[in-house]
Amino acid sequence: MKNTDILAENLALKEQISSLLKQLSDHESELAFLRERIMLLTQQRFGRSSEKLDSPQILLFDEAEVFAEEIEEVASDEADVADESVVVPAHTRKKKRISLPDNLPHKDVIHDLSDAEKVCPHDGSTLKHIGEDVSRQLIYIPATVEVIRHHRLKYACPCCDQHIVTAKKPPQPIEKSFASASLLAHIILSKYADALPLYRQATMFKRLGIELDTTTLANWMIRCGELVQPLINLLYDKLREQDCLHMDETVVQVLKEAGRRADQESRMWVMTTPSASKQPVVLYHYSETRSAEVVSHLLGDSQATLMTDGCPSYTAEAKQSERILLGCWAHARRYFVEAQKAQPKGKQGKADQALSLIQKLYRIEAETRDAPPDVRFWRRCRESKAVLDLLRTWLDKTLDNPISKSLLGKAVTYLHNQWPKLVRYIENADWPMDNNRAENAIRSFVVGRNYVHYCIM
Repeated sequence: MKNTDILAENLALKEQISSLLKQLSDHESELAFLRERIMLLTQQRFGRSSEKLDSPQILLFDEAEVFAEEIEEVASDEADVADESVVVPAHTRKKKRISLPDNLPHKDVIHDLSDAEKVCPHDGSTLKHIGEDVSRQLIYIPATVEVIRHHRLKYACPCCDQHIVTAKKPPQPIEKSFASASLLAHIILSKYADALPLYRQATMFKRLGIELDTTTLANWMIRCGELVQPLINLLYDKLREQDCLHMDETVVQVLKEAGRRADQESRMWVMTTPSASKQPVVLYHYSETRSAEVVSHLLGDSQATLMTDGCPSYTAEAKQSERILLGCWAHARRYFVEAQKAQPKGKQGKADQALSLIQKLYRIEAETRDAPPDVRFWRRCRESKAVLDLLRTWLDKTLDNPISKSLLGKAVTYLHNQWPKLVRYIENADWPMDNNRAENAIRSFVVGRNYVHYCIM
C-alpha cells in the first residue's frame, strides 16, 4: 500500500472519529438535558409547587458583597461554594387566632342549669347567679331562593271606559325573563370569579328545586356581556390614561367558533393598573392570536410604559410605537428556580447564585414598598443598582463559558436577552419590577380554564 493511500485512510479515520466524538458529545448533552427534565417534572409532580426559597438557600449567598470578592472563583469552580455550610437560627411560628367580625348578626343561646343542679350539694342552699362564660361559634345558613311577584295595577276611566293605564315596573337586566339582577350577579360571580362552570351551577340550583338548563344560563351570560360593554369601554379609556400598565396573556380553547377548529388555541389577554393605583382596573380581552396587532389595538393611543413578560408581540409593538418596555423579574427568576429544582438533591450551583442576588433585589423592594417615591428611587439607584452590577458581572462570567442545552442555559439566555428591559425599572420609583400584578389577575381565569372550555356564540 502506498504512503499516499495510508495517509488518506488515516485522514478519513480521523474525520470519522471526530464525527463520532461530536455525536457522542451531542448525545451526552441531550441525555443530561433529559435527566434535568425528568428531575424537574418529578419535582413538579410530587414536590411542592411554591417558588419560595428555603432559608439555607437564601442565607448561603445572603450578602452580595461576597460575590464582589469571590466572583472569579465562583465562575471557575462552583464546587467550592457548594461545600460551604450555613447555620440557620431556629424560629417559633406564632399561631394566629381567627377572630369573628363584630358586625355579624348575633343570636344568643342561653345554657342554664336544671332546678336540681341549682341546689348546693353541701348545705342544700339555692345557688346564686354570679356570672357567665361566653364563647362564640360561626354558623352557616344555606342560600335561600325566593320568587318576587310583580303586580302591575291597572286603572280605567269609570266614565268613558276608553282610558286604561297599567303601572310600569322598573327596567330589568333582561326583559321578559324571570332572572333578576341578583340572580344574574350570583351566576356571573360563581362562573368567572369562583370558576364554577354553568353545568355545575345548574346542578346546584336543582338541589334547591329549580330546573335551570345550561343553555338558558349561557344565554343569560351573553346578554349580560352585551349589557356591560359600555362600562368596559369606559374602563378601557381609564386604562389608556395611565402612565404605566401591566399586560399578560394565556392560552384558552374555544368551542364552536365560526371558521376555527375546536383544538385551535386562542388567547385571553389581561390589562391592569399597577398595584399602587388609587383606582385599580382589571380588564380581559379575547382574541384568536397573540400578535402585536392585538397589543396595539388594546393600547390604542396610550403612551403608557408597559410591564410584560418576554413575549415577542410586546417587543414588536413597543418598537413600532417607541414605547418603554419593562422586563419581568418574576419570569427571569422562575427559570432559575426550575434549574435549581433540576439539580441533584443536596447540590448547589449557579442557579442558587443567581437566585440569591435576585432575592436581594426583591428584599429591597419589600423594604421600600410603603416608603415615599423619593426614598424608593434613592435606594434603587444606590442599592439595587449595585446588586444589578454584581449580577451582570456574574452573567458575563457565566456566558464566557460554553452553556449547554440545559435549564440553566435557558435561564441564563433569558436573563441575558431580557437584561435591558429588566434593569430599567430602577429609573422610575413608580415602575414595578415584575408582572405579578397581571399574573395574579389572570390566575382566576386559568383556574376556571382547567374545568371547562369556553364557547363563542
